[in-house]
Amino acid sequence: MVDEEHESPAAAVFDALGSEYEKAFASSAAHRASLDWLLQRLPPGSRVLDVGSGTGRPTAAVLAAAGHRVLGVDVSPVMVEIASRQVPEAEFRCEDVRRMALEDGSFDAVCVYFSLLQMPRTEQSALLGRLARALRPGGLLALATVPLDVEEFDGVFMGQPVRVTSFAAEDLIALVRAAGLTVQSRESVMFTPTHPDARPEPHLFLHCRREDTTAG
Repeated sequence: MVDEEHESPAAAVFDALGSEYEKAFASSAAHRASLDWLLQRLPPGSRVLDVGSGTGRPTAAVLAAAGHRVLGVDVSPVMVEIASRQVPEAEFRCEDVRRMALEDGSFDAVCVYFSLLQMPRTEQSALLGRLARALRPGGLLALATVPLDVEEFDGVFMGQPVRVTSFAAEDLIALVRAAGLTVQSRESVMFTPTHPDARPEPHLFLHCRREDTTAG
């Protein structure tokens, strides 16, 4: 379980949202396309880390259904309970990835869909470096975010108060490259969540590969 002394504000937000989050984002064609990008490139039975796994849908569900071994981590106990029930073929842990032990080269792929937005910039940068090292050489990372140049912006997300920090697109790409990842494709879209309080928001999807240090 998450250490209550260090509990992330994100835990309270997503505990409150529960399945409403899944309903709001279920229609994202860009998210599905991102998962297709991974499925086309992953070897059979790949080990995948899903950071901020939420309800387990669509990410863990799609990857596990394709035969991959998925470990989902989320700070929200409610989300972990829902995901464990909805996607029993995957493993889910209630844990803060910032303090999670990550062995170098231990995953074939890492998914980071919108799970950095409530972390300070220094923590986002440090985590990207750790996640890149957790990939085997040639491993894949799929990352999605709201590419805005904002730091500790107090807003409302689906009726819940949130403090958001993000990077402009080119700044985020520079961070990814500094972590030793090559951006192989990117997609920018506008998406409106299916929720009464939702507004259109920009989404950026990056598909990256860890450089194979053994090549050459």
